[in-house]
Amino acid sequence: MPIIAATFAGLVFGAGLTISGMVNPDVVLGFLDISGTWDPALLLVMGSALAVALPGYWLLKGRKPLFAEKQLVPTRRDIDVPLILGSVIFGLGWGLAGICPGPALTMFGIRPGMAFLFVTAMSAGMMLSRFAGPWMLRINTPDCKT
Repeated sequence: MPIIAATFAGLVFGAGLTISGMVNPDVVLGFLDISGTWDPALLLVMGSALAVALPGYWLLKGRKPLFAEKQLVPTRRDIDVPLILGSVIFGLGWGLAGICPGPALTMFGIRPGMAFLFVTAMSAGMMLSRFAGPWMLRINTPDCKT
């Protein structure tokens, strides 16, 4: 049953990304271009997502999930160098390409060539971070035990 629920959630998420236009890099870049011809349409998409997710999160907080043993909620609240670097890299990639990971996977049905290039580059970056991650922690977090 968890696989069916995850598949259904993924299909709904993918449909939402496609319908909203978030799989179209031109729409995303138009939203990010605040100094040019800014298109605020994705602001409604993001606002709608928050309007649904926040109340749902608060209502379900502390309750047992239907398809898991317990809720997995992040507990870390610190801001460290790997978090900042990851955010910068994500933002640069999103701003340059107009694509982020979720829409990239959905985009395989619309623009398979572009999606393949992006997912390949994203996967290479993930593999590189596996090697660079321990080095970054050792260099940037002196109180970290390695």
